[in-house]
Amino acid sequence: MSLFETFRKGLTKTRDFMTAGINRMAAGLGIFDDDMLDELEMILIQADCGMTASTEAIEAIREHIRQTGDASRQGVLDFLRLTLAGMMTEKQLKIESDRLTIYLMVGVNGTGKTTTAAKLAQRAKNQGFRVMMAAADTFRAAAIEQLKAWGERTQTAVIAHATGADPAAVVFDAIQSARARQTDLLLIDTAGRLHTKRNLMDELAKIRRVIDREASDALVETILVLDATTGQNAIVQARAFHEAIEVTGLAITKLDGNAKGGVAIAVSRETGLPLCLAGLGEDAQDLQDFSRSMFLDALLPDL
Repeated sequence: MSLFETFRKGLTKTRDFMTAGINRMAAGLGIFDDDMLDELEMILIQADCGMTASTEAIEAIREHIRQTGDASRQGVLDFLRLTLAGMMTEKQLKIESDRLTIYLMVGVNGTGKTTTAAKLAQRAKNQGFRVMMAAADTFRAAAIEQLKAWGERTQTAVIAHATGADPAAVVFDAIQSARARQTDLLLIDTAGRLHTKRNLMDELAKIRRVIDREASDALVETILVLDATTGQNAIVQARAFHEAIEVTGLAITKLDGNAKGGVAIAVSRETGLPLCLAGLGEDAQDLQDFSRSMFLDALLPDL
């Protein structure tokens, strides 16, 4: 399956929802009038593109039509694609072979954070990198066991302490071990911190301070994992985590889960944070580097 086909398959539910609505509107005349543009705005909102992004996109289309006179289906969809692309930023994750790379995985419970970490570990190993994982979610025994299970499945070393241990101490030990083993990539799995719990956010900031102190020369990416099915709450989570720990990239998982795939647009537009990973299904190959162009081509109807 090609990369585009992976995006298209993963976004099928959102694409089908948007295509049905747009085809229904433009089926008769093949052009968009003001009422149809209002309906298009509602479709974007219902697909979780966000109120701000949806309103801005439609206003931009109205202005484009005033200037060009082109209200055709192709003209409107072309300009919609261009406008939405301008609201999103993307970033490709790197692993540097001449120094330690650390991916700090953060996010609330249930977003697929641990699974995403494991898929990244497998991908890096397939590329020939030396990989290690750290079980810094010490609040739940199940979380430690889950990461160990993924470690066995991917044949990746896992640094773990007992349940209830200091997560920052786990990170300290993991960094020392990673250096001793000349590891290329260290993936740190953290607890599913609720953005309403200040003490847990403080604990996450403590982990980051340990990383900055013990691995000051490392390439560090703080990856916030967001569940697409949570809708606009993803924006609240992104703002809270970014304020606490300075997120450097967003991973949007479960894009295949419902017709709300537009949340990727909303969260990038509202926070300015770059999208780096797209979770488009259950299999390892369904975790892809985020591509703005492929995302929009897979999301919007064919011309």
